[in-house]
Amino acid sequence: MGNRFFRLVSFLGFVFLMISTAVFADEAAYQPAMYSTFWALVPPVVAIVLALLTKEVYSSLFIGILVGGLFYSGFTFEGTMTHILQGGFVTVLADAYNVGILIFLVILGGMVCLMNAAGGSRAFGQWASKRIKTRVGAQLATILLGCLIFVDDYFNCLTVGSVMRPVTDKHNVSRAKLAYIIDSTAAPVCIIAPISSWAAAVTGFVPGEDGFSVFINAIPYNFYALLTILMMLLLVFLGVDYGPMKTHEENAANGDLFTTADRSFVTEDAKVSSKGSVLDLVIPIALLIICCVTGMIYSGGFFSGAGFVEAFSNSDASVGLALGSIFALIITIAFYSIRKVLTFHDCMNCIPEGFKAMVPAIIILTFAWTLKAMTDSLGAAPYVAGLMETSAAGLMNMLPAIIFLVGVGLAFATGTSWGTFGILIPIVVAVFENDPQMMIIAISACMAGAVCGDHCSPISDTTIMASAGAQSNHVNHVYTQLPYALSVAGISFVSYIVVGYTRNLLIALPFGAALLFGFLFFLKIRGSQRTVATPAN
Repeated sequence: MGNRFFRLVSFLGFVFLMISTAVFADEAAYQPAMYSTFWALVPPVVAIVLALLTKEVYSSLFIGILVGGLFYSGFTFEGTMTHILQGGFVTVLADAYNVGILIFLVILGGMVCLMNAAGGSRAFGQWASKRIKTRVGAQLATILLGCLIFVDDYFNCLTVGSVMRPVTDKHNVSRAKLAYIIDSTAAPVCIIAPISSWAAAVTGFVPGEDGFSVFINAIPYNFYALLTILMMLLLVFLGVDYGPMKTHEENAANGDLFTTADRSFVTEDAKVSSKGSVLDLVIPIALLIICCVTGMIYSGGFFSGAGFVEAFSNSDASVGLALGSIFALIITIAFYSIRKVLTFHDCMNCIPEGFKAMVPAIIILTFAWTLKAMTDSLGAAPYVAGLMETSAAGLMNMLPAIIFLVGVGLAFATGTSWGTFGILIPIVVAVFENDPQMMIIAISACMAGAVCGDHCSPISDTTIMASAGAQSNHVNHVYTQLPYALSVAGISFVSYIVVGYTRNLLIALPFGAALLFGFLFFLKIRGSQRTVATPAN
């Protein structure tokens, strides 16, 4: 009976796909009535609001996708379902870039499982516990490692998470705080690192200019990225936490690292080898870095004669990370087998276990990509571009701050920084083609806004990866991170107003840093006064 039912469902699904293909063969020529209007931004907003209200990410994303499908089809049942399937899930899962990222995630999950089973993670935790004595030390070590792994944000999130989780757990750092540190050393660090997949993306969006030189010159003006790094350090040294993060950190100090009951990202400890050493963690991590960097410059034509910087600028992060992780996995398995830390059979068993650990992240990523496809099909990009072009003329000095806000909103709604770069940077170049200094400032504002929106958005792939790396509840991560990110965003906005009028970096950046320090110091003093006043009440 079960087999018959499965065959029937499979047949009906096949027929449905054929009908969908026939009906929407000319979908590329179709333009919905709501195309390039305000309604194009409604589906992601619905998904984000529902996720924050319900604290349930899967259904919230799906409802956002459904709203996008309804808008696209003009509220017809057949059109909605076929667009969600054909224009959404099937399209994003057939995209070569997305598939490469999924392959990288699965392999990285297998690598993490291998390092745990070989005893490398446990050995590193024991080694670190002898040298890292405090919560401050554990957080600073996590920040340092995150800043050192600047090649790619996906790689950063999962690697830093797998390495530092045992250390931060030992010192009662909440998983939400770990996820915040991971997320804040991913995109914000990559966007100011000249040798990274993000630098490669940005340089490709600067028409008619030397993209790499523009990127280098824009780094000091990327206030959000720079102030986010300063924010992490000040939070640690001043011992300040506020908003929902304060509750998570207080609970962690009492032994509850999660605060909420969800443990969807937490994997059970497999059988751990007693022969493991720190080298069984360090060597695979080093292999991953070397192989992934090699894979990225290979995809950029380094071995065909291109220079290193040029190859990195032209690299395909998806291809490079997938190739690099495959080679790293093969060498790691050989390394463990030769050392007899794990048998070949044990190594093979780690692959599906690692895949299972990545399933929640893969599901959320797939839903987020599909939601972006719905938004794209409704013309969100030309709608925002049109707004920017019509409002640019009389607001030259305020434009960096305005571009920052637009970048934040667009990246928050769509969950993608790179898509925001592609929309806004060409507009900025056109507006300021006769003013090179303001062009640099405005491009940096665009990059900063895109990273900020990406940092805040629950449907951002980097935010999802940070949750997976920390093995934290995804909505908890978004809730606890949002007040911190918005605080830095507000100060960055003011800094862009200052630099827009003064055009002086030496005034704007120190002003923003001083404002951030003053804000956190005020919170610390206020918290201390409340603590002292509580017993008297």
